[in-house]
Amino acid sequence: MLRHAKYEDLQFVFGLYMHPDINPYLLYEQMSLAAFQSVYDALMLKNIVYIYEVEGIAIGMCKLVHQEYRNDHIVYLGGVAIHPDQMGKGHGRKMLEEITALCDRNGIRRIELSTATDNEKAIRLYEGVGFEKEGIMRKYTYLKSENRFVDEVLMSRIN
Repeated sequence: MLRHAKYEDLQFVFGLYMHPDINPYLLYEQMSLAAFQSVYDALMLKNIVYIYEVEGIAIGMCKLVHQEYRNDHIVYLGGVAIHPDQMGKGHGRKMLEEITALCDRNGIRRIELSTATDNEKAIRLYEGVGFEKEGIMRKYTYLKSENRFVDEVLMSRIN
């Protein structure tokens, strides 16, 4: 089940964003919970974070950032993560199917995302639910902790 995140989900969301296996593929550098609190507060005000639950247990998350005006048919999908203990069980695909169904119900015609070009597992997953590669964004993300840039592939799913 996909639901909006609540303030009570802070520890779970923080744990996913800062998990060493997940963090290199997401937006935020490693930080303390106290520092992340202001990030989370801003995300809650925007109401864009979703939690994916199975049998009432949170195992995944994402952000859906709705565009405006002439682009209000577009959602940017970011912060996609499944807890490492739950990986390899088909939850990523199920979560993405719920995300695309939610977007379809809300009249979204285009879902776009980007991921590191070397994140082959994620790229295969996205392609498996209908996303297509649109291009490469060179040196798009800067990993400050590693002092290096990462190329990302832009992908979209269009209805």
